[in-house]
Amino acid sequence: MSEVKNPPPPGESGRWTRFVTARPRLSLLLALVVTALAVFAGGGVADRMGSGGWEDPGARSTYATKALEREFPASQPNLLLLVDAGPRSGAGAGAGVDDPAVAAEAERLTGLLAAEPGVTGVGSYWRTPMPALRSEDGRQALIAARVLGDEKTTTRVLERIAPRYQGEHGPLRVSLGGPVAVQREVTTTIQEDLLRAELIALPVTLVLLILVFGSAVAAMLPLGVGIVAILGTNAVLRGLTEFTEVSVFAQNLTTALGLGLAIDYALFIVRRFREELAAGRDPVAAVGATLRTAGRTVLFSALTVAVALSAMLFFPMYFLRSFAYAGVAVVLLAAAAALILLPAALVLLGERVNSLDLRRLWRRGRGAVAAGSGAAGGEGRGWARMTALVMRRAPVFALVSTAGLLLLGVPFLGIKFGTVDDRQLPTTAASHVVQQQIRDGFPGSPGGGLIVLAEGAAGAGDLDAYRERVAGLEGVARVDGPVSSGPGARYAYFSVVTEGEAVGQRAQELVGEVREVQAPFETSVAGQAAVLVDAQKAIAGKLPAALALVVLATLLLVFLLTGSVLIPLQAVLLNALSLTAMFGAVVWVFQEGHLSGFLAFTSTGDIETTLPVLMFCIAFGLSMDYGVFIISRIKEEYDRTGDHEGAVRTGLARTGGLITAAAVILAVVMVAIGTSRVTNTKMLGLGIALAVLMDAMVVRSLLVPAVMKLTGRATWWAPGPLRRLHARFGLSEGESAPAAVPAGPHPEAGEREREREKIPAARS
Repeated sequence: MSEVKNPPPPGESGRWTRFVTARPRLSLLLALVVTALAVFAGGGVADRMGSGGWEDPGARSTYATKALEREFPASQPNLLLLVDAGPRSGAGAGAGVDDPAVAAEAERLTGLLAAEPGVTGVGSYWRTPMPALRSEDGRQALIAARVLGDEKTTTRVLERIAPRYQGEHGPLRVSLGGPVAVQREVTTTIQEDLLRAELIALPVTLVLLILVFGSAVAAMLPLGVGIVAILGTNAVLRGLTEFTEVSVFAQNLTTALGLGLAIDYALFIVRRFREELAAGRDPVAAVGATLRTAGRTVLFSALTVAVALSAMLFFPMYFLRSFAYAGVAVVLLAAAAALILLPAALVLLGERVNSLDLRRLWRRGRGAVAAGSGAAGGEGRGWARMTALVMRRAPVFALVSTAGLLLLGVPFLGIKFGTVDDRQLPTTAASHVVQQQIRDGFPGSPGGGLIVLAEGAAGAGDLDAYRERVAGLEGVARVDGPVSSGPGARYAYFSVVTEGEAVGQRAQELVGEVREVQAPFETSVAGQAAVLVDAQKAIAGKLPAALALVVLATLLLVFLLTGSVLIPLQAVLLNALSLTAMFGAVVWVFQEGHLSGFLAFTSTGDIETTLPVLMFCIAFGLSMDYGVFIISRIKEEYDRTGDHEGAVRTGLARTGGLITAAAVILAVVMVAIGTSRVTNTKMLGLGIALAVLMDAMVVRSLLVPAVMKLTGRATWWAPGPLRRLHARFGLSEGESAPAAVPAGPHPEAGEREREREKIPAARS
């Protein structure tokens, strides 16, 4: 095919429109080159990512943890070797961990582990016969050690030494546990699950796109945009790992949003392009009109989603910040591909975008209705009739929908926050099995309680007196220590064994009480409960600023799109309402354990602290994505006709089926992510899928037309100064921007000013 000979005249569209339509081959070539470079740059990104990041790096508990690791490595072991001397298949009855042969082999393994590079603080039941290191039935005991370094370093050390220790060793069997082993298994499991999710999502998505578009050619375009966005984001994340820590969980968001948003944007643009072709435009003019209309909406949508995701940058945990990195990158890259790569492909394809209509195979000659072909199609008429019904009974639909969503969110009122542990993994995972055996069979486990770091010169009497004060607190089972490096040492630590769960409510309360105990030296509290308390404090402190950013940016962007004061407020409230079902389901299913057998996960009775923030930002952004698509089309119709109810009906008729299809496809992608064997990833995928479906099928289909009917023409009202601001800076999906408000008096100024209170300035 030769290059296009008739580019649009100057001024008809923006620079990028003229470039894309005039040089489509060059645009595609540049995109392919950039994608190829991204494949190279993003290679091996998962190997450079971490599986932690839930703690506040500036918290006192983090300071204490690092100091304890430096001064007393044995105080917080992160590698546990579970030595089993009990009966095994073909071995008969075991002799127990106190048998001389077992003790000799265990002592040998302890010495070998202590000599490993990168491993320190090695101790065992046979060197320090503490009751907490021996199971209650005497069949199992522990060798504990500290692997030094960050997550990547500890993983490499474990991969190097694990083959030498796990498995059979004479009269005993060794299994690996502890945070380092859990961390490695979580990372490996996520990588395997992500590959499986992609293998599930891609073919299913392609089939759904063919059903929506009818054309196999058109169906391939959104997948191409999504693949470009995913590969580009992997390259961005690979670069970021050179400067900061990035969570491996962020790759799940990259895949989900990369496919989901690329499909949303491509559906919207291809649908509009096919409408323009059907209206008689040639491919170049059709692409120009598409970018001036649907292209502007895609740009606004990408900005709103990116702002919602960027709110996670306010929080200090690198787990949340990683999702901001991945989310903002994939959103902007998906929008860029949809606005540059996709239009170039459409110019080259022209009418052939409708080729290979596979639906003919089962429709037997019935004409396939193009996706989003407009209200004239059967689907459009159905949406128009449904919208008319909703608007006739607007109070009923508004009340019932709102009450139903609020009722679904009731379980969220009982949410309990916790930390991540091995129970994120399936029950058959090796490290989960080890940790569960320690929980069930040992009277105490290393690192399971609180650890108090004492810093500064202190005599033995002061340390003993402090220990007695802490031991007297309600909920403290015992206090071990003090342990110091010698007489006159600057540091010492106490191990505080709490009653009940290590991160239960009483343990969290004890963190504050221990911190308030008076001492003649400086104290810091570490341990899982302390990390959880500090993480909650950090999130609570940053949450108002993050919410303010999301709300204010949404209000501003929707105002620039519509010129209305009321519509931005409706958008924020309806978006928040659409999330209630997701949050209620998260607590009912994952905290309370309903459906845990069916979904194959272990309920811990709480929700990891950062997950509600993460799910809010993602779901709110996606909700705005669909909201912008509908609002922009309604605004375009209102600007064209001035008929409020007619604009709502036509806007829903033109976009309702499209948005529902996009929501179903995105839900399929998220459910594929939700098949992960890691509980938090399962929760994220299934929760977002539910939020997307509720937003598209309840909020956009029922609540939006009902509320807009109730607010009437006042929906479009704005005071004079804001109308003039929108006339100057605002954008809309219409073919031309609204005309500015006249600066001088008009012959019919009084009447026209009253009309402007109801009708946008474009009607003046």
